[in-house]
Amino acid sequence: METSRGHTGPDIRPLKVWGVYRPQGDSFLLQDALRKASVPPGAHVLDVCTGTGLIAMAAARLGACRVHAVDTCYRAVLSARWNAWRHRLPVRVEHGDFSTCRAVGRRYDVVTANPPYVPGPDTADPEHGRARAWNAGPDGRRYLDRLCAMAPHLLTPDGMMLLVHSALCGPHTTLRLLGEAGLKASVVARHRQPFGPVLAARAAWLTEQRLIAPGQKEEELVVIRADRTPGHNSG
Repeated sequence: METSRGHTGPDIRPLKVWGVYRPQGDSFLLQDALRKASVPPGAHVLDVCTGTGLIAMAAARLGACRVHAVDTCYRAVLSARWNAWRHRLPVRVEHGDFSTCRAVGRRYDVVTANPPYVPGPDTADPEHGRARAWNAGPDGRRYLDRLCAMAPHLLTPDGMMLLVHSALCGPHTTLRLLGEAGLKASVVARHRQPFGPVLAARAAWLTEQRLIAPGQKEEELVVIRADRTPGHNSG
């Protein structure tokens, strides 16, 4: 089911960021979707690309028994750890990503993800500095495609994933890949917002790539929910 609605502001304001990308509209939209999805009591939750830890802390506040947060940025790990400690919330933060969790066979009732998804030229370095929080290749799907393939291996039999990204990256592709992976997926939230500094700076390139219309100054964010289907074997 697709819905069109705005989003509420954060219940938790991380106090430390230490150079980490601050929560923006996508984080707050994902937080709102998590609240509406109803975290099962006692759930084990994984938050991918946790950043400041906002979504991980929200999951803990919503009743999760155990929250595991991961990020490939050491500054993000330190920020999320400090913020969880400051708010006295049971969040374990580690350096790594979703492939790290798959490697050790961990499975979760809920997986949340706000991965890098901003399209950019191949010259945009995705591995260093603050830009690692948004650079995701020419089509914005460098990490999204991997996460879609990995999703069923991270979820328990009744698990769900909530994934946020820009409509510039092709939500239809995300839905298709999740379906091919054996999950039932749908768009559960949408929100339009003005371009931030990164997209505004890339507007000319995005127009050349036909990812946006000439003069476009807004993007649509989507949250996609994916559920394990009964009897699906992820291997």
